[in-house]
Amino acid sequence: MLKKIIASVALLSLITVAIVQAMDNESKGNDEKDALGGLKIGAKAPNFSLKTLDGKQVELSDYEGKKVMLNFWATWCPPCKKEMPDMEKYTQQAGDDVVVLAVNIDPENDVQAFVKDNGITFTIPLDSQSAKNPVNERYKILSIPTTYFIDKKGIIRNKVISAMTLKDMERNINSMQ
Repeated sequence: MLKKIIASVALLSLITVAIVQAMDNESKGNDEKDALGGLKIGAKAPNFSLKTLDGKQVELSDYEGKKVMLNFWATWCPPCKKEMPDMEKYTQQAGDDVVVLAVNIDPENDVQAFVKDNGITFTIPLDSQSAKNPVNERYKILSIPTTYFIDKKGIIRNKVISAMTLKDMERNINSMQ
């Protein structure tokens, strides 16, 4: 009985130490994170280079001077599927100074079929968990869909962590200079 109590106290102590260390590590580097997770509004958007669904290489820096709607999604995500038609509508009506990039985080699934079935024409960069430094980790994506709105200078101006409507997209892009 005494051995069980000592073992329980030791285990509880180890768990407490692990939690304290995890919280300490979490608080380091919070200059770039906000309370909801992800990068802070007002931070410089990290550049990345990914292959698109059609095999071209794309970098965020390619779009400097344009407003960017940077969306993270997956084919199996119901809210992601729900917002795709509005993203396509927005792409069709957006001007030349706006770019929609929808980074797919599960390219192992049949993204090509999904894009074809849904008539998607905007750019789909492919991000993989097997990559050395996945873009979704650099952007600290905790749930999908998550969308960053990046201004012409590469600064994050807003972030939406949920499915958006066409009006949400218009409002966020129009609010940027």
